[in-house]
Amino acid sequence: MSDSLRDQLLKAGFAPPPKAEPRPKPQQQRTGQGQPQGKSQAKPQGRPHGRPAGNAPPRQGARGEIDLAKAYALRQKTEREEKEREQREAEQRGRERKERRQKLAALLDGKSLNDAAADIPRHFPHANKIRRIYVTAEQLPRLNGGEFAVVQLAGRYLLVTRETGEAAQSIDPEALVLACDPQAVDEDGVPVDLVW
Repeated sequence: MSDSLRDQLLKAGFAPPPKAEPRPKPQQQRTGQGQPQGKSQAKPQGRPHGRPAGNAPPRQGARGEIDLAKAYALRQKTEREEKEREQREAEQRGRERKERRQKLAALLDGKSLNDAAADIPRHFPHANKIRRIYVTAEQLPRLNGGEFAVVQLAGRYLLVTRETGEAAQSIDPEALVLACDPQAVDEDGVPVDLVW
């Protein structure tokens, strides 16, 4: 039972095929390395070296790697240019904002009507919060009547004339934070001059 198929075939009378002369291997065909001269160098038969068998697509060689490297380099260059452009734009916006602040400070220099003795708070909404500025009893009706306005400069609220407030708004649209319109109708029924 342990006989191999070859042994079984020999016992049955089948003779082995005649042996062919052994063919030299491709490494043995080189001349000058102990091989007999005069034999030609033949290429091995079969599939070409470096190509996969079957219908598999050919491997990407050095060209594919170069193309991939070029794609990465192009992507990095594009990202770097985008960052530099954004940085230049941010710096430009910063310079413009600084120039506006300087012009606004020059405009409002000496024109503030804030009184150190003011004790009446006038509340108003600004930047989604309720803010306040202190005014005197004489300034409150003038502020509510539209003669005065409130301007923001460097985090402080300044009481100025309406004309100065409009000039500040022309420099920086966000500078004017309160300018009452005496002709406006109360939408919610709460009077403008209510002190709270």
